[in-house]
Amino acid sequence: MNHSNFNGSISREALERYLSRAITAADLVNSDTLDDDLRMIRNIGAKFLGRASGVWTLEPDDEAHFRKSRTLAERVHEVDPDIMLQTCIFEAIFKGVENIEIPDWVFKAFQLPVERRTFRFADMLFDGKPHGYVWDDNGGIPNIEKQETRLWFFYRAASYIDAGFEAIHMGQIHLYTAEDTGFTKTMALFEKIRDYAKSNARRGIVLLDAHTHGVNVKGRLLFDFHSMPYSRMPILDKPGDKLALVQEGFSEGGLTPSGWSCDALPVIMELDNWGGQFFDEKEGIPEERRAWMEWWGYDQISWFASQDDESRNRFLEYALKWTAVNNTNAYLQMPVRRTLGSCRIQITAWGTGEESSSSCYQANTPGEGCPLGFGQEETIKRLWQSETDLRQRAGNPLPNTSYGAEDSYDPETGIKLPARVILFGSFQHHLGAINHDSNSETTRMYYVGDGIYKRSFVFPFRGSFEYAVAPYGTLSQLYSIDNYPRSGSETRSTLEIECENTVVTFVFNIRSRSLTAYVI
Repeated sequence: MNHSNFNGSISREALERYLSRAITAADLVNSDTLDDDLRMIRNIGAKFLGRASGVWTLEPDDEAHFRKSRTLAERVHEVDPDIMLQTCIFEAIFKGVENIEIPDWVFKAFQLPVERRTFRFADMLFDGKPHGYVWDDNGGIPNIEKQETRLWFFYRAASYIDAGFEAIHMGQIHLYTAEDTGFTKTMALFEKIRDYAKSNARRGIVLLDAHTHGVNVKGRLLFDFHSMPYSRMPILDKPGDKLALVQEGFSEGGLTPSGWSCDALPVIMELDNWGGQFFDEKEGIPEERRAWMEWWGYDQISWFASQDDESRNRFLEYALKWTAVNNTNAYLQMPVRRTLGSCRIQITAWGTGEESSSSCYQANTPGEGCPLGFGQEETIKRLWQSETDLRQRAGNPLPNTSYGAEDSYDPETGIKLPARVILFGSFQHHLGAINHDSNSETTRMYYVGDGIYKRSFVFPFRGSFEYAVAPYGTLSQLYSIDNYPRSGSETRSTLEIECENTVVTFVFNIRSRSLTAYVI
């Protein structure tokens, strides 16, 4: 990538290059291991640093926060001027906003008379106080319908742009826009932020995203890309806390702010945090019960951090492959730095050999610069360097597109081809379904033409698995070991998976009645 001026827009190719090298570097602005963090960022080749600044609760000195953010951006761009830094404006405001004076330029941007006053906390809240929207006397969710909220959002966005940030995560967009019918006020605010970036950002652009499936208003998309946390299905037949990711993540398409159109906007998938650990070891909660408590009793990043080193490395490989196979427009945002909330992980400190309690996951290779590094740095580097054409070779259609064959006929026989073809067997619970469910949409195959159906999966664990295919999803006509149909029998083909995180593409030719599994 080149250090270039985007002039207010970014091509899809350039955007996906950034997202394919995205990391979560939450609160990097306050890192006490920044020198080593920057070394790691250079080493792995990261290009998009997610959540590197931004606050949930306000820091005591807001001006000092933006000075620190500017210093961080300068140091990062000394390492690599092409890196794009992301900050956050969350769906949370606190009474402390009344200590922050509104700059003259904010009033002028909204064509309002300049006043000497601070932000007004009460003027940002939802008047009706919906359940969960006003937390107490000191905090709540802001209402974008209120002008005071829009002044606040613009102030923060412009201040981060001035500090050298080129992307802003806009939090839970569907909460603070609850009363903005048609997203009218939100679109006007975002346009104002983007116009400011054209004249003031370091490369004339700011990319906006949020936790959303997307907002399309009259064919135009509100965001430059989307962000989503993963979902999961626990796997109870494996020892330890094992899980499989579950396909989700509808991403709305349309005309992007940069002027190009898409059926589905590119999206980054992340390991989110929302509290840390939600159980006490002393409670002795049975494994089967805890498996369904969030992520085995943790939020996502705390579950990941609580695994042993080998399991963390293996999961990153699995998640990278799973994402490429199940959504060709999605990219794994590699976890590099994120708070563990209430969770505390015991880790052996480099150099001393003593056990220490860590409240922050850091992927750094442990060393003098980061004694409590969790050690996924080289794994991330290896996975990125080895990533080739998996999306092209094994990628399935988008979750929100047709499976095909709705009105297709065999040209030789005139027989209508089935629109639903289900692959099933003893492997389905590793993919988020129920084993031997011949009617599961989770393992439905898609039609590619000429009587051929395909579907790719990532098998997270080794083992021997039975499989068969059910046209129409019924048990009246099954195919597996040969080209003769069976009916409701136990006849199944067998697939031997020798390596964890193996990508397999299944191909069913309904004209030759053959079912084949190819290891990618």
